[in-house]
Amino acid sequence: MTPLILAADAAEYPVAYTPADGVLVALGFLMVLSFMALIMTRRLTPMVALIVVPTVFGLIAGAGLGLGDMVIDAISKMAPTAALLMFAIMYFGIMIDVGLFDPLIRVITRVLGNDPAKIVLGTAILAGAVSLDGDGSTTFIITTSAMLPLYLRLGMSPVVLTCVAGLMNGTMNIVPWGGPTVRAATALGLQPTDVFVPMIPSLLAGLVVSLAFAWFLGLSERKRLAGSVDTAKIDGPGGFGRLGAPKIFRGAEPKPGAVASLRTGNIVTVRGGRDAVAAAQLVDTADTAMADTMLDPNRATLRPRLIWFNLALTVAVMVLLVMDLFPLAFVFMVGAAIALIVNFPKLRSQADEIVAHAPSIVGVVSMVLAAGVLVGVLNGTGMVTAMASWITEVIPSSMGPFLAVITGVLSIPFTFFMSNDAFYFGILPVLAESAANYGIAPVEMARASITGQPVHLQSPLVPAILLLVSLAGVNLGDHHKKVLWRATVVSLVMLAVGVLVGAVPLLG
Repeated sequence: MTPLILAADAAEYPVAYTPADGVLVALGFLMVLSFMALIMTRRLTPMVALIVVPTVFGLIAGAGLGLGDMVIDAISKMAPTAALLMFAIMYFGIMIDVGLFDPLIRVITRVLGNDPAKIVLGTAILAGAVSLDGDGSTTFIITTSAMLPLYLRLGMSPVVLTCVAGLMNGTMNIVPWGGPTVRAATALGLQPTDVFVPMIPSLLAGLVVSLAFAWFLGLSERKRLAGSVDTAKIDGPGGFGRLGAPKIFRGAEPKPGAVASLRTGNIVTVRGGRDAVAAAQLVDTADTAMADTMLDPNRATLRPRLIWFNLALTVAVMVLLVMDLFPLAFVFMVGAAIALIVNFPKLRSQADEIVAHAPSIVGVVSMVLAAGVLVGVLNGTGMVTAMASWITEVIPSSMGPFLAVITGVLSIPFTFFMSNDAFYFGILPVLAESAANYGIAPVEMARASITGQPVHLQSPLVPAILLLVSLAGVNLGDHHKKVLWRATVVSLVMLAVGVLVGAVPLLG
């Protein structure tokens, strides 16, 4: 093997031996594909796969003793994100425990009823609306807090929730105050609004397709649960009615007096009749503590007298997040501390509340930190750089006039396999420079490059998606099996509409 410098400072890593660039490209793609295969086939948990797979491929790439420094460097950059997610989970977990979202749940239940199709569509609409703030973590916390209890109560699949929430947030991620559009504009010296405004038709088309997917997923859930529906009263209250919408799911909703509760350590305890046992069986023991408390309307942690204080505190936290006056992690740290002091003034109660949400916190923070191994190996061994160079070299000159469309298509897998920073600051400028020779403007390349965001948001390199699957108690591989092909369709539709309206040129 030829010794190559792995970083700008050769002294950064003790040993720096890597194969040729072509081998690095192959190793990079093979590493990501191996990780995906292992988690989608449930051979390894995502956290274990994120640690083991990059370690093996890093050693094959010749990282040697420098592997540890690569990983620690990446983890140090992810520490603020891990802190943000940790205290955000704790804060919203406390708010769920004390009953802040109970009135919202009751309103949603009255509006949507017990129809899975309407609930899934409502999930998509809620996720899309909250995604307007441009922050995926906030979107997933609010959407999961509001909707997951309904899914568990009716026996619906939480994977459907993560799928539609991921689709809507990924589609909305191209708003000008979101990260990808700003990165694309900055990399090419453009204004974000010049990139975004002509792409509004593409955004609308992507939202329509995402909502259509949500509706059909809801219909699928309705059909799946139809076998447990009380069909004795077809046209009576709670029956199918003329539209065939299921209203009462036998065994999915506890009768009055029968309570299923999921508390610390994810231990399910049941008291009541046979229907309560059936309801508890619908709650997977892998579900996180974020979802548990809504199953018991009489839980001891309710604080109805403090609802207005908790609402004001939550509004203040959200305002500070939007104003960006303080680091987001610090805002949630202070918010969680105040919430604990006011709602649980006794020391033992505070400790119990913290422990109650430990499964959620450990699940997501461990995956974020484990993702540092993958990022560290990709960057430290030079795999990302080699992959970026390879893709720009393999495009034949005859395809030059189609570079805008090619960029849009490439953005789908590349923003999934690597970070937005690597794609927009490493690959896009090179592609844009080449496209200029064929009369394709940089702004047109920037527009094409953001169409892959629905797929990018599903990447294990995105902390927000790790938060979503952790809160919903969903295996990342199961989420990928349901969402990736749908997200790819949304991205291709957005690109096609961009071409049709002239925002993205078909030919240079």
